[in-house]
Amino acid sequence: QVQLVESGGGLVQTGDSLRLSCAASGRAFSSYAMGWFRQAPGKEREFVTAISWSGGTTYYADSVKGRFTISRDNAKSTVYLQMNNLKPEDTAVYYCAAKFGVVVLTTPEKYDYWGQGTQVTVSS
Repeated sequence: QVQLVESGGGLVQTGDSLRLSCAASGRAFSSYAMGWFRQAPGKEREFVTAISWSGGTTYYADSVKGRFTISRDNAKSTVYLQMNNLKPEDTAVYYCAAKFGVVVLTTPEKYDYWGQGTQVTVSS
């Protein structure tokens, strides 16, 4: 069992930056690939980015490529999402998720554990 707690969300203006954190507890954090997803009102949950257990492999949605960076610190059992040049269309609840194993996936249904989410609102 893994518990995930996100933090760092908030209200910012277009062009600002935010860093989200996701702290994990429970089973060995380094055994899990980690992902960030987001869900805007009235929309389905969508993939944002994911990282392998070692941090050596990352994937990004086209909509955030070049603006967002995922990283992890296995010693602290934490994964981060650095978001730069934020846009109003980035407004959503952001969730981190854990997937046991070495394969990095972009499909939310494949993830085993989820956090409660943190709201990010970008004003124009």
